[in-house]
Amino acid sequence: MTPPANAGRLPLGLKLANGIGSIAYGVKDNGFSTFLLIFYNQVIGLEASLVSLALMVALLIDAIADPIIGHLSDRTYTRWGRRLPWLYLAPIPLALSWLLLWSPPADGGPVLLYLIVSAILVRTLVSCCEVPSQSLVPELTMDYDERTAITRYRFLFGWAGGLAMFFLANTVFLRADATHKIGQLNPDGYSSYGLAGAVLMMVAVLLSALGQHRRVAHYPPQRPARTTIYRALAEIAESLRHPAAIILLSAAAIAITSTQMTFTISNFLYLYVWQFSEASFAWLPWMLMGSVITAFLAVTPLHRRFEKRETAIATGVISVIFWITPFALRLAGLWPEVGSANSTLLLFAFVFISNVNAVIVMVSGQSMLADVVEASFVETRRRTEGIFVAGWIFVQKIATAFGIGITGLLVDWAGMPKKAVPGQVAPIVIDRLTIAYCVLVIVAAVFSTWFFSRFPISRADHAERLRQIAAASSQSVD
Repeated sequence: MTPPANAGRLPLGLKLANGIGSIAYGVKDNGFSTFLLIFYNQVIGLEASLVSLALMVALLIDAIADPIIGHLSDRTYTRWGRRLPWLYLAPIPLALSWLLLWSPPADGGPVLLYLIVSAILVRTLVSCCEVPSQSLVPELTMDYDERTAITRYRFLFGWAGGLAMFFLANTVFLRADATHKIGQLNPDGYSSYGLAGAVLMMVAVLLSALGQHRRVAHYPPQRPARTTIYRALAEIAESLRHPAAIILLSAAAIAITSTQMTFTISNFLYLYVWQFSEASFAWLPWMLMGSVITAFLAVTPLHRRFEKRETAIATGVISVIFWITPFALRLAGLWPEVGSANSTLLLFAFVFISNVNAVIVMVSGQSMLADVVEASFVETRRRTEGIFVAGWIFVQKIATAFGIGITGLLVDWAGMPKKAVPGQVAPIVIDRLTIAYCVLVIVAAVFSTWFFSRFPISRADHAERLRQIAAASSQSVD
């Protein structure tokens, strides 16, 4: 199969259309990471460790489907191309599954089983949207820098979707009332939160598909040959054991585990460590969105100046330093009174810088993943964008499972009581929670940075592979 001649800059509208598709993933990721544990633990009443275990089981089962989805996406052969049929068919059942996740049985039924099944449905259907959507990035362009440009739009819209729902949850749906003094513990708003997220996910994926339709709606250059289950599994394994893929996915697994642990524990930290007010929660998504926009503007110049690998390494170290410093200062007694305006503003400053760099790390990683496609193609003569993206999402789900699992165990181990009131939790519990959490974050940063440093593809390597592919294509035409 000859790869498309798609070097050069892409129209802005096409980048926006591809990026919009990641809103669904952002809504899902923010919901799972920030509200699902606290909803099923503090509102529904399941043990935190049971919620984490349920999500881990769901993620591990669901993750098996990702490489299969990627392989099927690579082999889809229609007049609308390889990816669009998935983007048109998956969003509606995804929306229904998301709505169900936030509406557990009110009669005290088998909530744990309900959580597992609905979580599997949501994550599998998100993969049916995200794998084909992200797989379009290396199809749309083979340019080293344009791939970063597209990927940053995906992160921009993904964060925007997640933070929009985070903002609406804290300001519209999850409001305190006479019965529930803390909005996030008010059960009445979660079904509305689920409905709004369902509509946003469905509309975003459909708009993304329509926006890219004219560009990618055509038969692939070659109809895939018949295959068997054994051969399909062999092709998946052959692609994912490429050395560059192994290194990058290892780095991503560690970094994502740490990130998901941070997302999952964030509401506990903001409520019980930093004692945020409702106004603080209302401003938080705006601050985070500002950090994402800053990362959006900075990542492409950084890649042009320092390349992707070096950028990922440096920004990863900076992110961790700025994230753990407030906890260290608080433990040392050098932090303003928690809950005060000075405490919140200073924390916002540290989190802003940390998140700018954290986003750049993940943009760099996904852009590096796109460059593995040509490295694999040179060896296998197959373009397997879907398999590599599915591998990334597979790793992301496994890492998310471990991140959520570790968080649940950490919260229980620290002794966090159910329905705890901010400001009334024993200091020893808070200190135990923050110290253990910071140690885990530091360890993860050391190992992920080491793996990123081993990634073998540079700008020059990528350019040489494109030259080889072009030369081989020219000879085949002759």
